[in-house]
Amino acid sequence: MGNDEIPRGHRVEGFAASFRDAINARRVTLSWLQERLRARGNQVSMATLSYWRSGARHPEGAQSMAAVADIEELLDLDTGALSGLLRSSHRTGPLGPNLFPLSEEEIERAVMDAFAALGADYPDTSRELTTHSVTDVDATGSVVHSHTRSIVQSTVGTITAIPFLELSPGVPTPAPVFSADYGGRIANRYSHPNGEVHGVLFELDAPLTAPNTAMVEWSVAYPEGFPPTLETGHAVARQCRELLVWTRFHPDALPDWLEEQVDTPQGTTVTPIAFETGPSIHQVRRAFGPGALLLRWGYGPRE
Repeated sequence: MGNDEIPRGHRVEGFAASFRDAINARRVTLSWLQERLRARGNQVSMATLSYWRSGARHPEGAQSMAAVADIEELLDLDTGALSGLLRSSHRTGPLGPNLFPLSEEEIERAVMDAFAALGADYPDTSRELTTHSVTDVDATGSVVHSHTRSIVQSTVGTITAIPFLELSPGVPTPAPVFSADYGGRIANRYSHPNGEVHGVLFELDAPLTAPNTAMVEWSVAYPEGFPPTLETGHAVARQCRELLVWTRFHPDALPDWLEEQVDTPQGTTVTPIAFETGPSIHQVRRAFGPGALLLRWGYGPRE
């Protein structure tokens, strides 16, 4: 019979037994596991891990399920080997603060205008649990296309649409071309008069009720004549379980310098980075946000 037909107690006992077996097979301790979870941004106590192993308690909520997903990786298990033994949680888990990811008031006001024009509540009540953003840079060294795939979750009530925005603080641009690739359609578009905020309202294929999740994909193209763009990145208003920003450069346009910029409501940090393997840079953060993870590059000396 299917997993939903298995009695709840049997599923929980199955999780505990499988968790114990995996720990024994890997020949690791709970302390070893806790340390590696902490390094990934999952603050799970030794007591909680012990309860999960004994079956006295079981993981609930998005934060705990994120820890279970990491445990599957750390113990060399197939995806879903443990999480598939648990009923979907009826809790969102700790949400953390919902904050504008940048420390710029003017751009936040423009974002609020965009939400209102798109017919969306501000702040957004969805959150991104996992996001992979891939950007291609052409032979001129400028961004030509980005593609984003996210697992989104409703944090309260039922949502039918999610606003997705492109921000260019201090740099007015024409509207890029948004496309809905999977999971919904574009129901509305908006460009702020200042030219620094452009966005769409992504209407989901089906209503999403908390704490359920959905997969969505969207892309943005920067047509010929668009001002040269020498940066990419992604911003989240709530903590994201995993954020990946992958920038792929044309082999004839490798930058002379690269830097990572992390913007948060508290401020900005900038760190020089270098190519390590191949003509691309991937930035990965776990338990990231609220904030923005950016990559900037240039040609010639860094001014």
